[in-house]
Amino acid sequence: MNAVEQIKYDLALANRMMANEGVLDTFGHISARHPERPDRYFLSRSRAPELIEPADLVEYDLDSVAVGGSTLPPYSERVIHGEIYRARPDVMAVCHHHAAAFMPLVITGTDYVPVVHLGSVGGFKPPFWDQRAEFGETNYLVVKPEEGRALARALGDHMMVLMYRHGVTAVGVNLSDLAFRCVYSCRNAEYQVQAAASGKIDPLSKGDIDFGSRIGGTTTGHTRAWEHWTVRLQRGNWLPPRA
Repeated sequence: MNAVEQIKYDLALANRMMANEGVLDTFGHISARHPERPDRYFLSRSRAPELIEPADLVEYDLDSVAVGGSTLPPYSERVIHGEIYRARPDVMAVCHHHAAAFMPLVITGTDYVPVVHLGSVGGFKPPFWDQRAEFGETNYLVVKPEEGRALARALGDHMMVLMYRHGVTAVGVNLSDLAFRCVYSCRNAEYQVQAAASGKIDPLSKGDIDFGSRIGGTTTGHTRAWEHWTVRLQRGNWLPPRA
């Protein structure tokens, strides 16, 4: 496969993978920047993530307008992706999710706190964004360009932003980095909430987080995790078809 075919297959795989691992629900979505056109990205048509295949992927410009005038029904929140790619040239993949593990945090405004070493992928005190505070009463769908830009500003140079009463948006330098961050930040959020209910938390320090957040990308961690999650799909016969 050429670079475009490969990123489209990997993006379809990532959608199915993160649905299988409990990150994506019915309404979550993942995108990847075009490997040859940094001013464009790929995002699926509006479809359940477990079913996404390369043929479902639509190419968008950074205004989140379909290139070539695709007639496939789009995700309404695609501006999240376009505006983050516009603001962050280092970002190559974006995930917006509503994982159950994070809901207690975004409902109560509780900081994400790494409590185990793999939880360091979420970073130190990732910021919150409150759509209602900035734009008034809302249905919490991020559909206007100005809303996408506000979310991108809140993200800043972090790799994850928590969205009050809504969910989480995370970014990565590639799809395996993004998957690793999303899966293990969800695991950590689950452990954090359970630990807080059991007693006093002894969290990672900022230095611990700085060291730990580099492990996956500087060792075989990302590759090993990607292989593990791919095999779990394969066992259920849920790998996406090749284009």
